[in-house]
Amino acid sequence: MEDNLKKKTYLELKDHSVSGEDFTLLYNEELDMLETFPQPSETSLPRYYNSEDYISHTDSKRNWFEKLYHFVKSIALKRKLKLINSFQVSDKKLLDVGCGTGDFLKVAKDYGWSVSGIEPNDSARIIANSKTNEAVFNSDHLLQFKPNSFDVITLWHVLEHLPQLENHLSIFESLLKLDGRLVIAVPNFKSHDAKYYKNFWAAYDVPRHLWHFSKTAISKLAQRQNMVLVKTVPMSFDAYYVSLLSEKYKSGLMNPIKAFWTGCRSNMKANRSGEFSSLIYVIKKS
Repeated sequence: MEDNLKKKTYLELKDHSVSGEDFTLLYNEELDMLETFPQPSETSLPRYYNSEDYISHTDSKRNWFEKLYHFVKSIALKRKLKLINSFQVSDKKLLDVGCGTGDFLKVAKDYGWSVSGIEPNDSARIIANSKTNEAVFNSDHLLQFKPNSFDVITLWHVLEHLPQLENHLSIFESLLKLDGRLVIAVPNFKSHDAKYYKNFWAAYDVPRHLWHFSKTAISKLAQRQNMVLVKTVPMSFDAYYVSLLSEKYKSGLMNPIKAFWTGCRSNMKANRSGEFSSLIYVIKKS
């Protein structure tokens, strides 16, 4: 990435969920993406995940919000499975990076996929391994897989968390078989709900989200790794979930009615522009 001094400030905001610290989003004009500044070191980054409310690291259903999250998640899992099942692959070998508690891996495994996962969080990895017969490993194991091993590599809201962005993309490209698919789901900072909530938009989630992508950014990053973006799929549920959290950050209350209306408006506008709150990108190795 280019020198931060050459980048323009896009937005000033704070970590609403853990530390309360202030951060800046810098605009990378070359890639049309945002970068969190300052970025925590790799050794200090884990402390920003130390929260009982970090929902992807737990299967808990303590309140209506968590129950709603897991209900929507169950629907999303079926859609994700349908997407990867649409690919013409030989061995159905799947790697899910940042697999959390392993629900997607379990669903894929139940439908005939040979699965492996990467999950850095210890407690989430233990839960994931209980669902996958010990198929989930710590981050260090990523470099132990053989090149050209996987038909599909998935990152469901994970790429934005990864330091050394282009180095990771290079690793994923090397692990894919020829004509394999890299499937990336990330928030879209050009969506209506992002523009509406601005510095309260929950999907910025600084500093856990180090990068903030546009469709142009994903396409250019893929090209740098000699891969090509072949398909974009909307994640329409995300507008509602993100709006609920954003309302909480903005006013102290989730305001479900207002959040639902904002999510509806975001999706309606996205039906015309293509700029959904989150998007799934299907990238092909060639």
